[in-house]
Amino acid sequence: MTKKNSSERPLRVGLISLGCAKNLVDAEITTDAEHADAVIVNTCSFIDSAQEESVDTILESVALRDANRRGQAVIVSGCLPQRFRDELPKLLSEVDAFMGIDQVAQVASIVNQAVSNRAGKAANENFKNSKAKISACLTELEKSRAVFEHDKQESLRGSEKFGKTKTVVAASRQSAAAIFDVTARPVFIPDFATPRFRLTPKHFVYLKIAEGCNHPCSFCIIPRMRGSHRSRAQKDIVAESKVLIADGVKEINLISQDSTYYGLDLRPNHSRAISSPEKFSAAAKSLVADATTICSLLRELNSLKGDFWIRLLYTHPAHWTDELIQTIADCKKVARYVDIPLQHIHENMLERMRRETSQQYIVDLIKKIRAGIPGIALRTTFIVGFPGETEASFQTLLDFVREAKFERLGVFAYSQEDGTRAGAMAGQISGKVKQKRREFVMAAQHKIARQVSASFVGREIKVLVEGEANAKQLQSANVSSWEHGLIRETDQHTSQMKGHYFVGRGEADAPDIDGRVYIRGKLPVGEFAKVRVIGRTDYDLIAEPV
Repeated sequence: MTKKNSSERPLRVGLISLGCAKNLVDAEITTDAEHADAVIVNTCSFIDSAQEESVDTILESVALRDANRRGQAVIVSGCLPQRFRDELPKLLSEVDAFMGIDQVAQVASIVNQAVSNRAGKAANENFKNSKAKISACLTELEKSRAVFEHDKQESLRGSEKFGKTKTVVAASRQSAAAIFDVTARPVFIPDFATPRFRLTPKHFVYLKIAEGCNHPCSFCIIPRMRGSHRSRAQKDIVAESKVLIADGVKEINLISQDSTYYGLDLRPNHSRAISSPEKFSAAAKSLVADATTICSLLRELNSLKGDFWIRLLYTHPAHWTDELIQTIADCKKVARYVDIPLQHIHENMLERMRRETSQQYIVDLIKKIRAGIPGIALRTTFIVGFPGETEASFQTLLDFVREAKFERLGVFAYSQEDGTRAGAMAGQISGKVKQKRREFVMAAQHKIARQVSASFVGREIKVLVEGEANAKQLQSANVSSWEHGLIRETDQHTSQMKGHYFVGRGEADAPDIDGRVYIRGKLPVGEFAKVRVIGRTDYDLIAEPV
């Protein structure tokens, strides 16, 4: 920060980032919260449990502020204020400022103003961090949401009500008003010029290629929070990638709400009503030869000098094309890994979810991808317990998981969200049934995961070395993510691993959410290495340097 406080030093800003990798990119500023002049809590609001974690973290941050550093400003950013822009200033009066997605580039001025306002606030603020406060806040947020009207789906796509961009300052219950800077409908597009302090290790990065989403999925609130799909300019992404590669980055993870839609909104007189496979395919085929697409982006990134991976995350099944399959197959720097959330396979469930893909389409697509990209690792996610999911439709999903044998798989128990079509649907399923179904799918995938890891034993693979393995990593293999649900559980074999190991990831493993390679021996951190797999756990591999 450029502005200085009374001690004539730059302001220190701490950051707590919650939720998915896309949220992390929005939040990449700095990290020291304990001794900071301001703390930014970058929130997630995707599902109920994410909201609870966000509110809990906000209140904990305020409690620490009040106990240890009363002049510290607490700022809330990200999806929670974007979703509950009218309610939060009244419910969380202890917060000094709220900022939305469009305000990422203005963070410096918001922080300076929040710190200044904090200094002038009354010293007798009372706060008690309790589950009762968290519960009350979440209850009020739920009550305040208007009942979603089924015949007004157009509001998700930029109607007059949600299309206006307006900045407001809302008074809280405190004597000084909290800064409130949240646009009703985000239009921000990240670019290379946006200030960024990376929170990932030096050797890998998340690179956002677009923001927003045009899909009408009945369970999802993201279009209302983040707006319509809007792509970054390809030359801007390439320019940032060149700098990152020169800085030592070995893995570029391309992210957006729908990476396969990238560039389609840049075509002249574009229509957003091309979500179905048929309409999307027709639109893609009608593009001029030099049009910007995910394929043109992958090919240009692949042509850059250097030894690095390009990983494609968050692809929608409806937007895959033969050209994309061929592009990945041709581009050697593009990891043989695809993240393709399917959500379900039963025909009725796909229709109720408004996924725009049929069961046969998905089956055929998986066959085409596997045939067209030899050695590909497929990651997907499913939702169980969706409204109206019968035992028969769940069994269809379970059978499909067993047959498809995805290399990586995560499962959500459906979360009923206000403001979505599914949230108002009849046929809601009990939490007990949802959790039981999730357990069945994860048990089936557990067997598949063991087969997948066993297939690597004896092979030589290229890994990206992350660092030395500590005792905790060797004893536990718990990984969770709001994007993918709990996907790995404690692995009994890891507790038996003794000695000195380094941790790496193979081409089939995305950061944070997939498997690990435990390597016996010393290797340079942040570099690629060739290793031979000599053993396995249920989800991870054990290797030694070649």
